[in-house]
Amino acid sequence: MVSSRQGRIKNYFAENRLFAVRSIVAGLLAGIMLLLVGSRLFYLQVLRHDYYSNLSQGNRIRTEPIPPSRGLILDRNGVVLADNLPAFQIELVREQVGDTKSLDATLGMLVGIGLLRPEEVSNIRRTVLLHKVYESVPIKLQLNEEEMALFAIHRYQFSGVDIRTRLARHYPLGESAVHAIGYVSAINEQDLKQIDSDEYAGTSLIGKLGVEAAYEHQLHGKRGSREILVNAAGRPVDKQGDFTPHLNVRPPTAGDDLVLGLDIRVQKVAETALAGKRGAVVALDPKTGDVIALASMPGFDPNGFVRGLSVAEYTVLRDNIDIPLLNRALRGAYPPGSTVKPLYALAAQKYGILSPLQTQFCGGYFTLPGSSHQYRDDKKHGFLNMRQAIAQSCDVYFYRVAERLGIDRMAEFMKAFGYGELTGIDIPGEKAGLYASPEWKRRAFKRQAEQVWFAGETISMGIGQGAITVTPLQQAHFAAEIGERGQIVATPRLVSAIRTAGSNTIVPRSPRLETPIDIATSEQWDVVSDGMVGVVSGPGGTAYASGVGAKYKFAGKTGTAQKIKVTLSQALHVVVVAFPLAHAGWGESR
Repeated sequence: MVSSRQGRIKNYFAENRLFAVRSIVAGLLAGIMLLLVGSRLFYLQVLRHDYYSNLSQGNRIRTEPIPPSRGLILDRNGVVLADNLPAFQIELVREQVGDTKSLDATLGMLVGIGLLRPEEVSNIRRTVLLHKVYESVPIKLQLNEEEMALFAIHRYQFSGVDIRTRLARHYPLGESAVHAIGYVSAINEQDLKQIDSDEYAGTSLIGKLGVEAAYEHQLHGKRGSREILVNAAGRPVDKQGDFTPHLNVRPPTAGDDLVLGLDIRVQKVAETALAGKRGAVVALDPKTGDVIALASMPGFDPNGFVRGLSVAEYTVLRDNIDIPLLNRALRGAYPPGSTVKPLYALAAQKYGILSPLQTQFCGGYFTLPGSSHQYRDDKKHGFLNMRQAIAQSCDVYFYRVAERLGIDRMAEFMKAFGYGELTGIDIPGEKAGLYASPEWKRRAFKRQAEQVWFAGETISMGIGQGAITVTPLQQAHFAAEIGERGQIVATPRLVSAIRTAGSNTIVPRSPRLETPIDIATSEQWDVVSDGMVGVVSGPGGTAYASGVGAKYKFAGKTGTAQKIKVTLSQALHVVVVAFPLAHAGWGESR
């Protein structure tokens, strides 16, 4: 039996109403979304069309640095000592080369075709990775015609590698004055840690020695930039299709030109005199500190460092027995020998040890009280006063001066003139030299027995031997102090003036004057001057031959000392001329 009250299974009306509501909501949401998308498209394609069009074109425009022209280096008469010449070099952009595997493959291919040496690859790879991926990094400098032709043949094999024209440093006089001027060489990993890599973008060389290193900031200048249009391969093109962009260029600012106090004519005379020898010559203008000549022989050609030396080439320079890379003028520390005697004569007067006219007898040797050891002289001078002792360089006389002064007063007096200290010249690498004393010996040695100061050491220091060393630059500076009687003396310098880029005006630099040495009277200085004039012009003077027939009055002091190394005993012959300029020269006998 079927019930009359049959239940309704579905409510079609309610379901239709719910479906209609959902459709309306979905339609509204879809309409809103389409409106938002359309609005965004309208904003991007209509309202912001110009902005995004320029931005898209910028993807085809690359900003390339323009390295500045390095400042020139001139001598005091305008002779060019360092200039710049156009040169071709291979540069690499890592962004276009690919990942590190692609970089290694590219460098390997360059080795394979003979453009890179195998031993260079590790340093080149490290330098490339230290630069930003979009920077153009030099990997081969100063290509010759054969190397350029070789790369041109294989150019299709390389992506991100190309030949660029740059200005390269050139030293027209070769090795002349190289230790003063210095040189530039490729920027390495250590350099990149100390410089602004953005400012040096596009620059491949940096100062490494001498004036080139000390005045790097002034010589380098300020880099510029230019926009270039590139194709999909990253190569520059004039235009792409109908698109011809407006490309901006910011020109670089060249580095300042430096004018040295150096006179290349005097420099060459000094180098000619030292030809075939190991030695150094320094000439100073005491009143300005200008270095007129700074010669260290033998030297080397700095142009090789600009090009890039091979390991074999550098090894030959480094292992050369004559040590051409050593700047003997600044770093060669030698016993001054008898050149210290004029100052000891001054000290003897100051402390009342001996009067100028008081004579001493030289029998050819000297002995300390209570000792039988003989400190010998090279000849028997007989009776001499102070002026004669300086002129004839009598060792026995100055043995007595040293004994009576004592090491403490000697050290105090010589320190006032700068012995054992740097002169403060404006290029790096200077060595301080040494003036020993009991205090120095206590610091230098750990064992108590080695700290004892002996009377014999004082005697040796009295003739410029023992634990006393000076550089040729220091000795020239001491001569300047003697020539100016301790008054108007300037710190030695190589750069005397600067010419700003784009200007024809040379701006002199003010000399850095030192504190006057008010240590003796005018009469006491007269004794020293007279004795040094007697060295070159008086009978019996140790350099009498050099003053014969001279057209002007000058003074000097000779000195010879023994320098003993492990397997080499060298006689150091020193000549110091105080008037009218201060000169110091060393010659090492082989």
